[in-house]
Amino acid sequence: MSKAKGKKPQRSGSNVFANFDQQQIQEFKEAFTIIDQNRDGFVDATDLKDMWASLGYPDKDDKYCKEMTTASPGPINFTAFLTFMGEKLQDTDPEDVLHNAFACSILITPA
Repeated sequence: MSKAKGKKPQRSGSNVFANFDQQQIQEFKEAFTIIDQNRDGFVDATDLKDMWASLGYPDKDDKYCKEMTTASPGPINFTAFLTFMGEKLQDTDPEDVLHNAFACSILITPA
């Protein structure tokens, strides 16, 4: 079941893992692991606050981080994270289209 490079996987069925190729799943897993600061398999407000601090934004308050976690109807494990990312990416352009768009804008930007 190979997919053409740059082509978006089909969005079908309830198995969120079927919506992404293996490389994408691995990249999302790496991102999830970075966000899951305490390594308990779930992202919560404390993880988000610690992640923001590690990125140089220590001023994110508990309320802000708690509000971010309410985007999920339940605990945010990797499957919930992947589902959320799939919903956010559903109407975006394929990666090669984005690369080409930015490459063109770099070429036409005056020096």
